[in-house]
Amino acid sequence: QVQLVESGGGSVQAGGSLRLSCAASGVTYSGYCMGWLRQAPGKEREGVARIDRDGSTTYADSVKCRFTVSNDNAKNTLYLQMDSLKPEDTAMYYCAATRGYCVWYTLDNSLRGQGTQVTVSS
Repeated sequence: QVQLVESGGGSVQAGGSLRLSCAASGVTYSGYCMGWLRQAPGKEREGVARIDRDGSTTYADSVKCRFTVSNDNAKNTLYLQMDSLKPEDTAMYYCAATRGYCVWYTLDNSLRGQGTQVTVSS
């Protein structure tokens, strides 16, 4: 059974950092486009960061230069390092995986984990 499990969320003050992890079972990351999505209360889910099979990365404009996505294929784990956090980063963060095109739409409609909550206070 394919499963993605996120961890690392929590509460932090503005300016702080968190590192999210996404552990996979039943799937080998090296054959997938992987990414992070988030959904704040009352808002639509949006793409945050993704990493393609060739290692290339893409970020939402709102998180560029603050967030870093990476993966460890040996551990089958995806990471999201979040620095300089802002209150507007508060959301449920989801890990996603797709064997299709590495774009936000495909990730948003593919395998996702249950999410981990990130809360940033001012």
